[in-house]
Amino acid sequence: MALTYTPQTDTSHKLPDFTLKTVEGKNWSSQTIKLAPAKVIVFMCNHCPYVKAIESRLIKLADYCQTNGVTFVGICSNDSKDYPEDEPKELLKTWREGKYNFIYLIDIDQTVAKTFGAVCTPDFFVYDKSNSLVYRGRLDDSWRDESKVTREELKEAIDAILRDIPLSREVSPSMGCSIKWK
Repeated sequence: MALTYTPQTDTSHKLPDFTLKTVEGKNWSSQTIKLAPAKVIVFMCNHCPYVKAIESRLIKLADYCQTNGVTFVGICSNDSKDYPEDEPKELLKTWREGKYNFIYLIDIDQTVAKTFGAVCTPDFFVYDKSNSLVYRGRLDDSWRDESKVTREELKEAIDAILRDIPLSREVSPSMGCSIKWK
């Protein structure tokens, strides 16, 4: 497991157009979310301990997003040949057992991860109503222990977007396992 940090936010980055399959095998397109006031895209997977540690927080955040009209989407881009926990059938199983309340997509050929410039799991991308990237950073200030969280930075960024105000703090990078490239 190679610890990887996300690079600084490139605010010239726009939400890419892409179509992927959901874990249930349905086609899903980013075109369907272009009009949402904010969009959260997280690159994640089943086997990463960093993702496992925040799984319940992701579900809570997705609830918060849905309540506020914000789209929340997970994408797994890992090479499932070398990481069988990230095979499509395992992703579906985790999605069902974990009662994920968000769309979970499979990027088998890894083109979407490359288009985004995703580097790790979890890697969060938050776009505003004009589909511009405004936040690429960590979920909160304690990936390992939810009881020690004092700042929910991703939620703060979402709230700023919804209130149409600038982000008020410097963005701390997300960190996690590197994406497992083919």
